[in-house]
Formats: sequence, structure tokens, C-alpha cells
Amino acid sequence: MRNKNSFTSQVKEELINNPYPSSDRLRALLSAYIRINGSLVFRHKKTLLRLITENAKIGGFIYKTINDIYSVNAKLIVKENKKFVRNNLYIIEIIEASEMIMDDLEISFLEGKISKNIVKNDDTISGYLAGAFLAAGSINSPITSNYHLEIALNNDNYAKWLAKLFAKYKNCNIEPKITKRREEYVIYFKKSDQISNFLIMIGAVSSCLEFENIRANRDLMNNANRLTNMDTANMKRTIETGSRQAKEIAFIDKALGIDNLSSLKERELCKIRLANESASLQELADLMSETFGTTISKSNVNHLFRSIHALYERLSHDD
Repeated sequence: MRNKNSFTSQVKEELINNPYPSSDRLRALLSAYIRINGSLVFRHKKTLLRLITENAKIGGFIYKTINDIYSVNAKLIVKENKKFVRNNLYIIEIIEASEMIMDDLEISFLEGKISKNIVKNDDTISGYLAGAFLAAGSINSPITSNYHLEIALNNDNYAKWLAKLFAKYKNCNIEPKITKRREEYVIYFKKSDQISNFLIMIGAVSSCLEFENIRANRDLMNNANRLTNMDTANMKRTIETGSRQAKEIAFIDKALGIDNLSSLKERELCKIRLANESASLQELADLMSETFGTTISKSNVNHLFRSIHALYERLSHDD
């Protein structure tokens, strides 16, 4: 059984294991990741680009991607995270080419805007959103019915720009919302179909299939439970109605005598009901049809019971 964190990890692992034949898509992914998780540090009169993650596989993927695209001598440092037990920090530091990379990926930590040159078509938008999810995304496990996918950011204006990016993707039905949670601005959506579409959009196709399979199985089970509950409720109502009708008929029989009823059908229905107290209207209609050799519907039976009930009301009132 997967919890929220493990399903999030599964999606992210699929993203970093995907092939990226399009360099523009990979650059867009890197641009989003650095914009969200990166920071500039000034050391010895030089500008250093630093990226920090707690995920070793993501750290390795970003480190390799930067070196492959820019052929720079990036450093990957593993440092113990003293805030948590058994948890390391993976730090990527780029010294010599930090400004060049920032310029090439058109990243600004001061502005919230996303460059049109980086997200110029559906392919690069997908890459950018994949990078944003790798950097700050999480998703609830489909095992829970509380569907939720989010990307938590630290800049209000950037969150608005990222949310608007969905509308630029062709035939996208995702309508993200933004909420403030402590010091973060969280882009989120809760509809299961939108979550599935997002997973496909960013390239997490296998995770999407698992999400849909688990969701479908759970929904099927829920539907079965609902049908069982409905059947139980209907059966209970049938038994209660049959018991009430039997008591009313017994009262009529004692006060007047069933055989003295003027309607032949009412007389037969009273006898059939007393002999079949828990029978449904359809079952009574079938028994009546056999008795009279002609089709008698549930509606006919219901009409007869209304007439019998009215007689009971008169007799009990007189009594």
C-alpha cells in the first residue's frame, strides 16, 4: 500500500528515468527546477549557483543533466541533514558557469515571470511542469479518495505565472487553484481526471495508469457497497411495509371479515399478503397474476393496498 510520499516518489522517479530526446524540453525542466530549488550564493567575489534536495536520485539526475548540457564542472556534495534522523542533503554547486546557465535558461530569482522562450510549445510546457513537480510537487496516493496534487512555491507572483501556464497547453482541462499555506503559495487541484491528465502531460504515464487502476478498483468496490446498502435498505422497507399491511389486514379481518370485502381482488390480495408477509410488490403482483390468470401490475397491487389502507383507517377511527 502506497502512502502520499511513496506515490510522490514513484512519480518523480518515473520522470527522472524518462528519456528526453528533446533538448528544449529538458532545458525547460531544468529551468523550472533551478528556479524553484536554486539560490545564488556569493563566495570569494564569485557567484555560485546552489541546488539542494533530500532526494538522492533527483540530485543525481539534475547533476548529470547540468553536466551533459553545459559541460561544466559542477560539484555534488552529500551532507548530513542534522534536522532529521537518517536523512542526507544532496547539494549541487556550480561556480564557473552559474551566470551563463541562468542566462541560457532565462531564470530570475527576483522576477516571477516565466520566459516565453523557455515555454514556447506544448512539449516545453510539459518539461517545465515536470521540473516544477520534481522540485516542489506532491500527490496523494490514489488509494485514498482525497485526491490532491500540489506544487508548493515561495513566491506569489511566480505561483500565478506557473498556474497560468496550464491554460497555454493545448486542450488542457486543468484549472489549478492557489492558496497560501504559512509562507508558501500552493498550486493545487483535486479532481481525479485533472490529476490523471497532469501525470500524462508531464510524462508520468505508468504512474497515471496505476493511479487510474487503483481509483477504478476502489470506485467499483464503493459502487458495490452502495448497491448492497440500497438492497438492504429496500429489503428493510419491504419487510416493514409488509408487516404494517399484515397488521392492518388482520384488524380488518377481525372487525369485518376478509371474505366480506366487496372487491374480489382485495380479498385475494389480503389472503396472499397474510401468507407472504415479507414479499415485495412485484412478488405479490406475480402471485395475483397466477391467481387470476391475467397480468396484474405492481401499480395495480399498490392501488389495491391504498384502498385496503383507507378501509383500515375508517374502521380503526370508528373503533
